[in-house]
Amino acid sequence: SFNLYNLIGAACKGLGKLEEAIEAYNKALSIKPDYADAYYNMGVTLQEQGNLGEAIKAYNKALSIKPDYAEAYYNLGVILQEQDKLNEAIEAYKKAFSLKPNYAEAYNNMGAVFRDQYKLEEAIDAYKNALIIKPKHIEAYNNLGNALKDLGRLEEAIKAYDKALLLEPDNAMVYNNKGTVLIDLGKLEEAMEAYNKALSMKPDFAEVHRNLSSMKKYTADDKHFKQVRDLYNRKDLSEDARCSLSFTLAKMYEDIGKLDQAFKFLSEGSSLRKKLLNYSIDEDKSLFSKLKSTQPYLSKSSLEIKQSSIDPTPIFILGMPRSGTTLVEQIISSHSEVNGAGELNYVPQFGEKLFGYPTSINTVEVSEFRNKYLSKLFKVSNGKQFITDKMPQNFRFIPLICAAFPEAKIIHVERDPRATCWSNFKQYFAQKGLGYSYNLKDVVSYYELYTDLMKLWQSEYGDRIYNLNYETLIEDQDNETRKLIKHLGLTWEDACLSPHKNKRSVRTASQQQVRKKIYKGSSDAWRKYEPYLNGVFDSLTSL
Repeated sequence: SFNLYNLIGAACKGLGKLEEAIEAYNKALSIKPDYADAYYNMGVTLQEQGNLGEAIKAYNKALSIKPDYAEAYYNLGVILQEQDKLNEAIEAYKKAFSLKPNYAEAYNNMGAVFRDQYKLEEAIDAYKNALIIKPKHIEAYNNLGNALKDLGRLEEAIKAYDKALLLEPDNAMVYNNKGTVLIDLGKLEEAMEAYNKALSMKPDFAEVHRNLSSMKKYTADDKHFKQVRDLYNRKDLSEDARCSLSFTLAKMYEDIGKLDQAFKFLSEGSSLRKKLLNYSIDEDKSLFSKLKSTQPYLSKSSLEIKQSSIDPTPIFILGMPRSGTTLVEQIISSHSEVNGAGELNYVPQFGEKLFGYPTSINTVEVSEFRNKYLSKLFKVSNGKQFITDKMPQNFRFIPLICAAFPEAKIIHVERDPRATCWSNFKQYFAQKGLGYSYNLKDVVSYYELYTDLMKLWQSEYGDRIYNLNYETLIEDQDNETRKLIKHLGLTWEDACLSPHKNKRSVRTASQQQVRKKIYKGSSDAWRKYEPYLNGVFDSLTSL
């Protein structure tokens, strides 16, 4: 009977015989074409095979027969999430828990989608809902910690991780995430302890090896060095693990002065990361072309703000990633009237739709963007009059910033192009949006797109943009800092000359550098690799 074939299908799937399972479900359906469970089970099997298109069809069939099939909506959500169809995934999860209100997994997964969209408050609410339903949901506590970390609520993030660890004391993933937040808090010894705990539980955890390697200086006989080399030589590594271990070995070989090996592993790690991100420079070429065509519409829709000031007033610090923006934020946020909010994703999040449809841009749209941005900014202002948004790649959206915030200050940080490009190539960025940085030619192409765009913005907006040269700042710190603070309209405070004493947390790739006194010479670090670069930087010129 149809029921027997369904059971045979489930048994075959349990044994990993996926083709035979699908055959059995088809037999069940040939006897009973309106058998929702067989369609659902077939969807699960196809999903496990990686045949996502067919799995979607099977789930939709199940739902056409049984519209209240919460599990089918949930699994659809999982596939849509995997395919980066994030809004559709959210709809599927909402359907799942409208049918089954105690569906903790659906809330947890929806939180992950919101986090991918940088809707962090919504993500936190979703994780909390999952935990109300299922108070011992370890993954939801871990995810809640990650979302709180992204929002800069670091102490709360630690509490969430600790709750997960109370429930499961040997969870290596949670220890890894906790380590990363402890670094952001400047608690380096505790961070190291957390990473070592993670490795004691999962010695092959490649991401932890990479995180740990950024915290110490290696010698050739370091035990950790040998451990990573042995792990790298394993044949069963995933591409993701090999990528992390390659970056780890690059750092270790650089520390012991074997630059040929360091460059070899850096190149391997980068090409794997580019492949895993499925990145092509054409994506950015197309985006930059859109940004240019949108500029005239934004200029026409600039807001005429009557009042003289907003509270808080944003200070945008932007430029190429790794150009010195973190140091500049540390300097400015050392001032008593300024709160440093770090890299906020609100400009791209709320402004994105304006770039898709430039002809629909008007003052109402720009005003709506302004209000959404300011309401988020207020939540992270700590009651200060000024607040820094240090998302470097906001350089792309200067026309929108100028149109929406006539009162805002824009600080554009420039650095030697070779130093900038090398620092981008050398860095493993946890976020996904910097795919250009994993190939030397792509880095140079991206830098050229950036200089071309900035020249256009400079010609349109002139003195709205304050250009600050990183090398000049390092060479003449006192003078350049005083000019910067004066430009921002702030009264002088000596604390701005000691950014390394700034106690605020730093959540960028530069977090350990900015805790040290400003030092000269960092822009020449690329030169020792010059013999391996085949002249790839020769075409680079400054703005």
